[in-house]
Amino acid sequence: MVLPEIPEATWAVIGGSGIQASEFPEDAGSSAKVLDQDLIFTTPYGDSPPFKLFATAAGRRCLTVRLHGWRHGASRGQASRKVFWVLAQAGVKRIFSEAGAGSLNPLLDPRDIVIPDDFIDLTKDRGSETVVGGRLLIMRDPVCAVLGGALAKAADRHARGRVFGRGTCVVTEGPRFESRAEIRMMQPYGDIIGQSMCPEVWLARDIGACYASLYLVVNYAEGVVRNWEHSLLKEIFQEDAVNQSRILLEALDAVDEARSCSCSGLGKPTLLG
Repeated sequence: MVLPEIPEATWAVIGGSGIQASEFPEDAGSSAKVLDQDLIFTTPYGDSPPFKLFATAAGRRCLTVRLHGWRHGASRGQASRKVFWVLAQAGVKRIFSEAGAGSLNPLLDPRDIVIPDDFIDLTKDRGSETVVGGRLLIMRDPVCAVLGGALAKAADRHARGRVFGRGTCVVTEGPRFESRAEIRMMQPYGDIIGQSMCPEVWLARDIGACYASLYLVVNYAEGVVRNWEHSLLKEIFQEDAVNQSRILLEALDAVDEARSCSCSGLGKPTLLG
């Protein structure tokens, strides 16, 4: 089998559970055009998941991949490094990510949207190895304000619930959900809980890319408000997937690429040799 060359692209969308029930970007009803698909690349960490290359209505070339989830024989950290190595080779400089999340904050309800501006990493087996290396990764402002603002504006137009342009995401290892006692411990520190934001938020900084994530609240965390319902979780995943896709595509074309942010100044040469 002849493996494809990694195409040039300056944008990427990392898919999660929020758009799992749809074909992205085709089902969003936009004029985005798929240029190639089922692209599997050899990386130093093993073969990548399949990528799709598309062009937006404004002509922006974007790679997209379904990264979130659990794969037999590959940890989440290993899968992430495969993906971010490909993104680095492609020249990606701006990354949108999306996923479902549970609400730690009792004021957040299912179908609300949160664009977190900070995170707490409680994962245990994601690894600490970087893709590029040799850089001091400053996580003072881990999420790009320009990308996050574009997501929030697009979400305001399409969301079925409320939209919150800031918040803290507590990231856990998974794949299991958390106990009530664990949630009580985490509640003072975050607004939502998920399994996807790490290590991608700091791997994005490692490759010099801006990053922002779109989180759809799909359930209450254990012990918050009331017991969550599997039927509602399934319903949200099925019914909101296309809507999430529309938010991502609209935000992607709405970003002013000439507008500056602080992200590029938060990766410095390491002082440790």
